[in-house]
Formats: sequence, structure tokens, C-alpha cells
Amino acid sequence: MTFFVYFFIFLSFMDFFAQLPIMSTYALNLGASEMFIGFIVGAYSFSNMFSNVISGQFVDQLGPKKVLTYGFVLNGLILFLYSIASTPNLLFIVRLAHGISAGLLVPAAFTFVSIMNRDGANKSGKKMAFSGAAVGIAAIMGPAFGGIVSKIAGSEWVFRLIGIPMIVSGLLTAFVFPNKKKESKTSAVPTRLFREYVLLFKKQGLLFAYFGALALMFSQGILAYMLPLKVAYLQLEDHISGLLMSTFGIIAILLFLLPTNKIFDWYKSEYLMIIGMGLISLSLIGLSFATKQHILFFIMGSYGAGFAFLFPSISALISRHSTREERGRAYGLFYGFFSLGSFAGSSITGALSMTPSEGFLTAASLLVVVSLLIGCILYVEKKKANRKTIGI
Repeated sequence: MTFFVYFFIFLSFMDFFAQLPIMSTYALNLGASEMFIGFIVGAYSFSNMFSNVISGQFVDQLGPKKVLTYGFVLNGLILFLYSIASTPNLLFIVRLAHGISAGLLVPAAFTFVSIMNRDGANKSGKKMAFSGAAVGIAAIMGPAFGGIVSKIAGSEWVFRLIGIPMIVSGLLTAFVFPNKKKESKTSAVPTRLFREYVLLFKKQGLLFAYFGALALMFSQGILAYMLPLKVAYLQLEDHISGLLMSTFGIIAILLFLLPTNKIFDWYKSEYLMIIGMGLISLSLIGLSFATKQHILFFIMGSYGAGFAFLFPSISALISRHSTREERGRAYGLFYGFFSLGSFAGSSITGALSMTPSEGFLTAASLLVVVSLLIGCILYVEKKKANRKTIGI
């Protein structure tokens, strides 16, 4: 069963990563303006943000099995709608619907990983590294798959070929997964439900994870929008953008699966996430100035290393700082911030008509600010703890 959990995580992110090298040009070929392309790319993340939060609530009340089953089938069916999107406006609507259906999947899958963790909270980092490996494989295969299939058969077939296994996975979930539904203590009263979400924001570990997710996906949203444009600006072949995205996935998955994954249980997640944000910000700065193809590949490898430090660390914080009864909501908010960051990254840069270099520097700036803020908080807390220890 563990294999299927990680496979479903892979498939959920494969859906996302396969879009990255084709969506900007797909919208452009339908006649979308540069500004509207940014909104089309970000529409998925905008609706996905709200869907993730709702999915977390459903997971806590119904159990992750039902949410995965219905989510996979619905998402698979919606993927086929890309074929009938003949105008930018229709494509925008399909992207919104796709974001809603896809948002049901990830909180449910990661809640399953957390529930299956038999090693306790202190070993959750390595478990999340394996989950990160599933994401990394999707990051390797997704962009390359999207670029190659789009070139051979057309962009519509990218969505069709992912939609079929989505529907099959929905049917498999009903038979493979145990029912993890529990008696929910969550009240359906809106005011009570609102307070329960507010309580999650009072936990420092969860706040760090949420802001880390926001910063990571803000950079990812800009990367998805700007990297193909950067490649086109440098007059490189179109498929290079897909290969560049796969490069960061290769480096990330190696760090996830090799013995290096033990560091996620040896060191505090908060420190590892700062290292990850630092590497990603340096990589984005490098992308803004790079003009040679081989340098772009080297920088994307560095980006992958930063992703490998950051993603398991912030995921582990959710598992460690939330109770089982609230874990679905905690992961729902977590991936809601993922979607918010991705939407903000692509939409803001599109609305402001930023160049690729300006977009990369904007993303790097946010990562630096968040990492410095978290670092200052940890430093102040450490000084207070030292004073208590020596009796001051």
C-alpha cells in the first residue's frame, strides 16, 4: 500500500509539472496577450488554493480515501476539457476547474503518509523526503513528458495521457487503500470551524511551514512562467525549458533517496528550510544574469538542491506540529499556501509585464526576506533559552 501512496503523490504532481513547459505557449497560440497569459497560468493555482483548504476539511471529516477516489476521477475528466478550449477565455475557465479538482488530491495523499508514519514525529523528516522523491520524479518526468508529447502529438495529448491514469487511480483507490476515516470532532458550525483554522496559525512550526510554502511556490510560479520565456529570449530550442525543469528534479531526487536523506531527521527542519531558501534565492539570481545554456543547467541543479532541503523540511513541520485530528486541515492550508504562492508569482509578474530577469530577482527577494525573518525569530528564541539556562 505504501507504494500506491507515493505513486499517487507522484501522479498528482505529474499533473502539475507536465503543464510547466507548455502552458505559456499553449495560451499564446490561442491568441492570449502577455498579461492574460500570466492570469491563465495562475488561474490553476488560484482555484487550487481554495480547493486545498476545502479538501483538508473533507479529509478530516470523510477520511483521505474518499477524497482521493472522487478527486482522481473528477480531475481526470476535467483534463480532457483542455481539448475543447479554443479561446483564451475558455482556457481560463478550464484552468480554474482543473485547479479545483487537483486541489482535492495532495492534502489527502500527504495525510495518508503522515498517518502511516510508524516511526513517530521525530522520524517524519525522512518519510517526507521519500514523499519529496515522488515529487522529484514528477519534476523530472513531468516537464520532459509535457515538452516531448506536445512537440510530437500536440499539447492536448499531454492532458489526455495524464487524465487516463488519473481516472484509473481513482478506481484503484477504492480497492487498495484502507478507510482511514475517524470520528471527526470538527463542528460544521462556520464560526467554530473558523476558530479551528485560526488555532493552526497560532502554532509557530505551522506558520514557518506556511510561509516557506508560500515563498517556494512564489518562486516556482515565476519559474514556470518566465523560464520558457528566458529560453526563447536566448534563442534556444523550445524543449530546453523542459530539460531545465527536469534537471532540478534529478538533483532533488538524488538528495531525497541517497543517504543524504538522514539529515532531515538529524537537524532541525527550521534550519534546513533556511538553507534551502538560500540556495533557491542564489539560483534565481543566477538565472536572471545567465546567458549560456550550460550555465542554465548548472543553476537549475543548484535550484534542485535548494528544493531538496526546503520541501521535506516544511512538510515535516506540518506532521510534527499538528495533531491527527487536525492534520487534514493543516495540510490543506499548507497546500493552499503552495497554490497562493504559485498564483501570485505568475500573476504579479504577468500583470506588471516583468522581464524574466526582473521576475527571478523578485522571487529571490521574497525568499531572502522570509528566510531572514525565520532566522531572526530562531535567534531570539535561542538567546532567551540560553538566558533561562544560566538563570538570568
